[in-house]
Amino acid sequence: MSTNLSRRGFMGAAGIAGLTVAGLSTLSACGSGATVSKGGAKASAKLKLPTYAAVQTAPADLAGNAAGLDATYLRYPKALTKSVAKAPGDGSRITALTETFTTPAPPQGKNAYWQELNKRLGAQFDMTIVVDQGVDAYLQKFNAMMAGGDIPDLVWFPPNQGIQRVPELLDAKFHDLTPYLSGDAVKDYPNLANLPTTAWKTAVINGKIRGVTVAYGSMGQVYVVNQDFWKPVGGAEFSSAEDFLAKGKELLDAKRNKYVLEPEYVNHIGMFGQWFGAPSGWRLDGGKLTHMYETEEYQEAVAFAVKVAKAGLFWPDPNLSTTMEKMAQGSLGAYVQSFPSFLVDAKTYDFPFGIIAPFAAKAGAKPRYSMGYGSVGYTAINKKADAKRVKMLLGVLDYLAAPFGTEERLFLDNGIEGKHFTRTAKGDVKLTAKGNSEAVTTAMPLAFLAAGPEYIYLPGQPELAGKIHGWQQELLKISQSNPTSGHFSDTSTSKSPSLTTAMADCQKDIIAGRKPISAYKEELRKWRSGGGDKMRAEFEASLAGK
Repeated sequence: MSTNLSRRGFMGAAGIAGLTVAGLSTLSACGSGATVSKGGAKASAKLKLPTYAAVQTAPADLAGNAAGLDATYLRYPKALTKSVAKAPGDGSRITALTETFTTPAPPQGKNAYWQELNKRLGAQFDMTIVVDQGVDAYLQKFNAMMAGGDIPDLVWFPPNQGIQRVPELLDAKFHDLTPYLSGDAVKDYPNLANLPTTAWKTAVINGKIRGVTVAYGSMGQVYVVNQDFWKPVGGAEFSSAEDFLAKGKELLDAKRNKYVLEPEYVNHIGMFGQWFGAPSGWRLDGGKLTHMYETEEYQEAVAFAVKVAKAGLFWPDPNLSTTMEKMAQGSLGAYVQSFPSFLVDAKTYDFPFGIIAPFAAKAGAKPRYSMGYGSVGYTAINKKADAKRVKMLLGVLDYLAAPFGTEERLFLDNGIEGKHFTRTAKGDVKLTAKGNSEAVTTAMPLAFLAAGPEYIYLPGQPELAGKIHGWQQELLKISQSNPTSGHFSDTSTSKSPSLTTAMADCQKDIIAGRKPISAYKEELRKWRSGGGDKMRAEFEASLAGK
């Protein structure tokens, strides 16, 4: 995603669950590439995904690749290409439902960026922007629109596994976009053809392309550090989990309010799990699945987190809301972040960023790095639109998906030169106060409707951009993905959110000392009997093509 998406924004978008729609009481989710049962897996296997065709843009200084390595620009390109020949709109009013996690955008009448967007799109582009006030805000607005029948032209479907019977909703209210986007048909929309194939899988349901994927970086979560914090122990390099613990104890200074780790306990367990070699979600071996919760490696990570907590390394307030400020002050050593949001943090805060790449927690361990899905949902098109309008709307989404290195992306991210941004002597883009108040706030809800491929560009920080590109290369060498991505389980759809929450709560209680570590095995038993075993069987059947 090519605009500023905060950590709160990413976690909120990725974790939405529980949507219900009046008239369709049990909707189901497909936000992570799920394909629905009753032939859905086989139908999706036969589907021709959109043909990938790279757009010719200003070349990156450091190339990306299909494995998830992001193209990196050390300076903003001087020679930009034009990816959209003419305004895609037909002069009509276009409506859209989307969300924001930043300050709300100023209304169109007082927003020069939005007014210019209308000109460039050739349409009156009216967004209903839901301001994140907790998970329910977007869901409630979505529910109301679906129930009332006043459905916008474009609707963002957030990524999750908890929505019930989404296929029925899509069939009833939204277009099947397969004829417009499958195979070479997508080439009518070059910027959409430029989106990664992995991202398109998240918009496939029952063998049909049901929306335009909203691209997002494929890298997963990452352990981010303030390198100055770790200098007294020789840097953030570790030979084992015990070495990490020992160095953390050495750096801990509670009297000076200096702690090693932010208090998102479950995120840390996820990182520790990678050190021990735990799988990403599920492990597939000989057609049989084992969930990460069940693995010895993940349980070792939980036990290690208990040791870290007993040593006092976590920030003592579990509701810490100033993580980045503490990092910048040097009073906190490391935090867990989604990789795309890490790029935003690197633009926003000024301290020596580094990462902890997964390392062997103990002798014989095989550390792994877990990748993300590569998208944050998809945008569906209202079924009331005729074929001509569908093509026009796809053209608008094609504009919004312009990649870095194009004139369109320069505008979408930064607004109007001289008003919303200026160029430094070295050519880097620098936002003005008006740019921050209008361009940034309006670009985020746009980016939840369509976005170009992830890229790395840090204004005025070419050295750090190059380092991040190198870190990605190292992480990809030990990368792993969830084998159930692109497969469907009815039970996972309906039960996974509550079961995952229960497991997370149990782990939090264990780390906080409210429950003994033995409580984990009991919660795991409940997870299996409450739906985990059934998920396993359904995913195994889908993987086998049954």
